[in-house]
Amino acid sequence: MSGIIEWSVIDEAQRAMLLQRPAQVVSADVQSAVVAILEQVRSGGDVALRELTLRFDGVAADRFAVGEEEFRAAEAFVPLDLRVAMIAAAQRIEDFHHDGMLQPYAVKTAPGVTCERIVRAIERVGLYVPAGSAPLPSTALMLGVPARLAGCSEVTLCTPARRDGSADPAVLVAARLCGIERVFKLGGAQAIAAMAFGTDSVPRCDKLFGPGNAFVTEAKRQVSMRGDGAAIDMPAGPSEVLVIADAGANPAFIAADLLSQAEHGPDSQVILLSDDAALLAAVEQQLQLQLPKLSRKDIARQALAASRLIRVDTLETAFDISNRYAPEHLILALREPREWLDCVRAAGSVFLGDWTPEALGDYCSGTNHVLPTGGAARAVSGLNVSSFQTTISVQAAQRAGISAIGPCAMVLAEAEGLDGHRNAVALRLAEAAA
Repeated sequence: MSGIIEWSVIDEAQRAMLLQRPAQVVSADVQSAVVAILEQVRSGGDVALRELTLRFDGVAADRFAVGEEEFRAAEAFVPLDLRVAMIAAAQRIEDFHHDGMLQPYAVKTAPGVTCERIVRAIERVGLYVPAGSAPLPSTALMLGVPARLAGCSEVTLCTPARRDGSADPAVLVAARLCGIERVFKLGGAQAIAAMAFGTDSVPRCDKLFGPGNAFVTEAKRQVSMRGDGAAIDMPAGPSEVLVIADAGANPAFIAADLLSQAEHGPDSQVILLSDDAALLAAVEQQLQLQLPKLSRKDIARQALAASRLIRVDTLETAFDISNRYAPEHLILALREPREWLDCVRAAGSVFLGDWTPEALGDYCSGTNHVLPTGGAARAVSGLNVSSFQTTISVQAAQRAGISAIGPCAMVLAEAEGLDGHRNAVALRLAEAAA
């Protein structure tokens, strides 16, 4: 970080630059690279996947699918305490997501007219679990639990292979906990391409889910715009957190929260806003003390280069900046955080108070950690069961129903100059009257 920045003394151009994500700066290079990868997989299938896996992961893969023997080895390898923690986390995730599930409903909108909504699971879904610089079994739970609750019949999971050609054992155990049996050792943009287009080994999916680096995020964006591609959940790219803190906040806590996101990757971004200069200085000092102790300090240090400590005149200004930035994670390190919740207009997930680190949401509070990044939280929600479902509207009109609302439809059809629409109703009205 480059010291404390005074928001009130910089101009609009400088403010825009401060809030720019690192991934947005390199997007042009990423975009062209992803175009080439997608086309290579679309035309070359499994052969292309082998070439790309060797190039990017250093693994010469004979087959991509995880077999039963590798699943059993993973079960034996994962320590009991980790298994217990994953089971407990999965249960909390299920509890939270179950209560928020979409429900069918029916409404009588007029005498003899019933309109209803029915809910259906998306049949073929593809889940992406990153494992580049760090395996993320928690992501397998965040994706797998809602997919199971939704009732998706065909679930495919892709995760990068390790150097020895195996999948991370904890990811495999997490997948099994969610009832997922079809796992492929594929990573990066090529995994997204495989699930979007399908190959001889990897089945084609209707919708793709999961976070990833800038390449994965761009690959998801591109396949979602192609007629032969797949729908996606959201832009879920490099991790980010924004903290709004007052003078009473704990500097060590805040520094730890900032570093917990910075260690995700060099293209992560962390921002602290406060109206108290002394707190900002104390956090800056804590960052210097805590950073050297991290095993991923080199990665975190790169992320901190694009991160910000910003002093604002008022907390109201801090919320204005936060809503403009629309962070993936928003921590309110305030004395009365819930009283400020109404000021939040755009965020993926909010963490209230000193005792709610973002890490709880990453793992085991119950909310989902697959969240919109890059400012998409202004219009996109985090992952939930409805992400794996579609809703279908149904309507049924009886003889009395067409008589009751048919004239309304005819007037509207006539106003729009659509005689066919008007006639379809008029014929039925005449028959009903007869």
